Amino acid sequence: MSLPNPAQLISQMAVDLTAHLARRGISEPRFIGIRTGGVWVARALLEALGNDAPLGTLDVSFYRDDFSQNGLHPQVRPSDLPFEIEGQHLILVDDVLMSGRTVRAALNELFDYGRPASVTLVSLLDLDAGELPIRPNVVGATLSLAPHERVKLTGPSPLALERQDLACAL
Repeated sequence: MSLPNPAQLISQMAVDLTAHLARRGISEPRFIGIRTGGVWVARALLEALGNDAPLGTLDVSFYRDDFSQNGLHPQVRPSDLPFEIEGQHLILVDDVLMSGRTVRAALNELFDYGRPASVTLVSLLDLDAGELPIRPNVVGATLSLAPHERVKLTGPSPLALERQDLACAL
């Protein structure tokens, strides 16, 4: 199975997100990317939408429930939210949704900044391997992988998807 082209997925996601926001009556959402791949996808999505709004970034490292098991990633950087969270309609962008734990951590962090009016989850890929009841509102593609496979987004420009076989890495 070949992996989809991220540029084509983002074009369709822009159309789907525009329709989603129109149905909900949301005209000025605030975009937030989850570092690192979610930030790349959010930038590409904003460009596809012709939107030059500021982009917030989240580093959810301290909010992850596996922090005590895995320790701190060496490239942790502070989150940057250049706008108010309270009462805003947020577009939370992730690159690859797998277990849902990263999105859960992102939501926990966002609520520490305030109570948004709504959060729309956008993901380039949904690997259909959820451990938590978290599904994207807008998704580029849904893939089912073997338990030993993962997909990694590389970028930021151009964006590309790579299949990784964890069994070969052992």
